[in-house]
Amino acid sequence: MTKKDEQLQFLIDCGVVAVMRADSSDQLIRVADAIKEGGVKVIEITMTTPGALGVIEEARKRYPGGVLIGAGSVLDPETARACILAGAEFVVGPTLNPEVIRLCKRYGKIVIPGAFTPTEILAAWDHGGDIIKVFPATAVGPQYFKDIHGPLPQISLLPTGGVSLENAGDFIKAGAVAIAVGTALVDRKAVAEGKWEVLTERAAKFIAAVKQARA
Repeated sequence: MTKKDEQLQFLIDCGVVAVMRADSSDQLIRVADAIKEGGVKVIEITMTTPGALGVIEEARKRYPGGVLIGAGSVLDPETARACILAGAEFVVGPTLNPEVIRLCKRYGKIVIPGAFTPTEILAAWDHGGDIIKVFPATAVGPQYFKDIHGPLPQISLLPTGGVSLENAGDFIKAGAVAIAVGTALVDRKAVAEGKWEVLTERAAKFIAAVKQARA
């Protein structure tokens, strides 16, 4: 098993990808510490975060092992390469860009392109996506994943957008290999007030919801 295979299995086993946007690297590290304590050990740092590349680099130094750090909102291969050189172990895009997939394959990194329709999802898989991000999942809900897996059972799907504690288990039961969660996990008010224990508790609840759905 290659390092990439091990990391891909780590992501799937964890079951929850935290999608994080922060105002600073210090803030992001505090958030990461809190959700890690709750069991969420896969963190996607979006390129909409100020100084995102520096944040990725700092996070990798902070967590040399035991936490998988990736980059999100990656639109082009140039950005993907910069993220990988900064230390990102996986790259997520909101849309399908075959050149991004090709570059990640070249560097042996996990790539999760975004798609929405069955045609786009299959195209992203055919181009070599390791997992296909279905975005925005809030527009279709868990039943859509079950419907997609009817004719396309071989494709690994990751719902993003609109995933909450209330529907997390439903997405897993419908066939998602994991879930990606943003503000439902990283509560902005709790972050602003420094209530890190709130984030730890939420992380633990999401992990529990995924485990229960898988059982």
